[in-house]
Amino acid sequence: MATCEVCGNSYGMTFEVHAQGAVHVFDCFSCAIHRMAPICEHCRVQIIGQGVEADGHWYCGAHCARAEGKAGIVDKV
Repeated sequence: MATCEVCGNSYGMTFEVHAQGAVHVFDCFSCAIHRMAPICEHCRVQIIGQGVEADGHWYCGAHCARAEGKAGIVDKV
């Protein structure tokens, strides 16, 4: 039985996420999102969907990227 690195719950059905050479253990998707999701550099929301990357910075969407002065960024629809 493994222990979730976010909430500390020992659970028989934990899962691992392998990212950038590290292994993370979680007991639910909520904890995984809490630890792994990037944060929009404008509005500070956790980016659960695709998000937008501009000049090495992450934003939840084009509107936040433009609010930070990034030009030419559009959301894909």
